Amino acid sequence: MAWARAGIVLGVVIVGLVALSGGHDDDPRTPAGQPGLPAPLFGMAVIGDGGRTAAVDAYGDVVDLRAPGPVGQPLVAVSSKRQAAGTVPVSSAIVARARLADGRTPPFWRANSVRQHYVPGTNVLRTVAWFGDERKVVVRRTGGPGEVGADRRWLGRAHLLNAAAPRWAKAMYRRSLLVLRALTDRRSGAVAAGARDGWAYVWPRDAATVAMAFASAGYGAEARRVARFLTGLGLDTAARFRGSGAPVSGRAAQGDAAGWVAAAVGATGLEAPRIPPPGAPNMPGDRWQWGDRADYQEGEAGDYLGNAIAAGADLAPFEAGPRLVRIAGDASSGLDSAAAWAVRPFPQPALYPAVRRTLLRLVAARGSRFGIVPSQNWRGGNDPWTAPTAWTAWALATLARHDRGRRAHRDRRAALGLLADLRRAATPLGLLPERVDADTGLPTSTTPLAWSHAFAILALRTLWPGRAGG
Repeated sequence: MAWARAGIVLGVVIVGLVALSGGHDDDPRTPAGQPGLPAPLFGMAVIGDGGRTAAVDAYGDVVDLRAPGPVGQPLVAVSSKRQAAGTVPVSSAIVARARLADGRTPPFWRANSVRQHYVPGTNVLRTVAWFGDERKVVVRRTGGPGEVGADRRWLGRAHLLNAAAPRWAKAMYRRSLLVLRALTDRRSGAVAAGARDGWAYVWPRDAATVAMAFASAGYGAEARRVARFLTGLGLDTAARFRGSGAPVSGRAAQGDAAGWVAAAVGATGLEAPRIPPPGAPNMPGDRWQWGDRADYQEGEAGDYLGNAIAAGADLAPFEAGPRLVRIAGDASSGLDSAAAWAVRPFPQPALYPAVRRTLLRLVAARGSRFGIVPSQNWRGGNDPWTAPTAWTAWALATLARHDRGRRAHRDRRAALGLLADLRRAATPLGLLPERVDADTGLPTSTTPLAWSHAFAILALRTLWPGRAGG
């Protein structure tokens, strides 16, 4: 396999005579999993410290491995299209197999039961499987024995939530920080949206939010590395980028990129770079075309609310009565959760009343207990998306601090309700998928998603601002 040929060794602790195998069965159908668990070979957890990054499924199998860093070369990469289609060859992953007393070596998904947990305060993952009375354990990590201590020391540097924060909030905060640690290159600052084929690229808006989350949580050096990486990109060339900074073809530049990079620079305290000459990388401060471009929904080009907010444009064309709609001059386009960005990270206080009405209407109309869809006329089905749910919570938490009395109480209650949705959407490991099934809450896409965890950190820091740790 590619990972072996490249000389990359995935740190693995094996307990109870567990053997590792690429599998012997190339049946193009994904094997059946355990009742109540996702299918095998679908990434459900991330491990790593920003040097090497891997995605692991619910049965301890490595389905994605990249080095150096999470936006590095794919040494193992189970196709995301095959994951969605249910046609993953077993041999495409590093499969955990148990050597049983009777000589059999079944994969963990054939066990009677399977459980997973992170070693507390780390990105080291333990998977425990029971085959009758035989207990087998595989521990996945990307480094050596010192990885546990290194993760815990890193987490100990975080600013704390205040004493009023409930236990679940502190747990979400810690796990979200560790997700960002795994998905951020510790040398370059390149942030992968997710540890999955097709997601292991740098999107400016996603990475900028990670920079802001790091800054808010007290990780100044990490935040500055991310922001510096972003300021070196040719933002007008593509929507996403490789770890080298090279653009990825297939998706045109989007209208909010420069605004998000400027927000990251501002949050990290870096000096805004000079405006470059034509043809040079786009830096914060450049004139930026936001109209007639795709937005965060990555569909057709148009004049969209989120892009206009990020560019600091006049939002009057988006006002439809007391609320903000998605497309300029088109009241029928419906409300857009990107209105939240006009509170944070692009504050326009004059619009706070319209933003509040927009967001509260979207929250009240949500049809799932797992969060909201991106916008009122969303065409992508009913499955909730965790990033819009989290950024709406951040904006409402901010509005609650801005106002007083009954209005502040209502905004805070709505923010807490959305965080409760995120808790339900999270996996048992506390990880936030890009989106989940509207009825069951099971992940239907990349898990975890850096953007969602970054917004969760920002919302939690706003609701329960605390002090420096350590």
